[in-house]
Amino acid sequence: MKKITVVIPCHNEQNGIRKVIRGIPVEKLKKYGFNVEVLVINNGSTDNTVGAANNAGAIVIDEPRKGKGIALRSGFRFVSQNTRYVVMMDGDNTYKGKEILRMIEPLDANFCDAVIGTRLGGKLKQDALAANHRLANWFYTFLVRSLYQANVTDCLSGYFAWKKKSLDKLVPHLESDGFAIEMEMITKMKKLGFEIYSVPITYDRRMGKSKLSSYRDGVRILGMLTRNLFWKPTDGTQEETKIFGYSFEKMKSFLNL
Repeated sequence: MKKITVVIPCHNEQNGIRKVIRGIPVEKLKKYGFNVEVLVINNGSTDNTVGAANNAGAIVIDEPRKGKGIALRSGFRFVSQNTRYVVMMDGDNTYKGKEILRMIEPLDANFCDAVIGTRLGGKLKQDALAANHRLANWFYTFLVRSLYQANVTDCLSGYFAWKKKSLDKLVPHLESDGFAIEMEMITKMKKLGFEIYSVPITYDRRMGKSKLSSYRDGVRILGMLTRNLFWKPTDGTQEETKIFGYSFEKMKSFLNL
């Protein structure tokens, strides 16, 4: 049996997390040779997220420092060494666990190192994605495809899958605390030479209140896209990158990326 570990960051997702976990087709995956472990990263929830996740059979890991990026980076450290594939999804029931097999298949066939679920190329449920968010995603995706030559069609998706050995190469380079984490992962995966492809997924209306700030987080995401154009993997001894005389480390701090 090949092990899949599902990592789900959650902040006050008591309404959706139970459905997300119970929507993972555990028995069907067993028929195809996979077993599943679910890690829910409780990111400072004040509702019954922990109880709902426990009742649905997940392992809950507490990370009190708030931020999606912080929660994910913390959760990745708890992925067991015998895991073959890692799946990341949200706890608000927008993404569907029943589609995990579709996400895993290209990895299991050794077609690529990472898979991103595309909402724009998939099945968008009515009112699931606001018009301004869709336009912003098209804009960011155009830039990522043009500037990074990345074969992705939705650069703001929260549904990812990796080979464990590929994720292990990526995690030490992740720094984002918030919603720029997906952009950081995509751009740095390209810089690390990962083979990345997209598969169509379903995207439903979220359960509960969104934590995303369109303007603030949009600026941070654009800053991450721009900054990583000049990023290179380093062991810490390389001089910091300066463009037009400005330190990108100082710009990162200013933009709170």
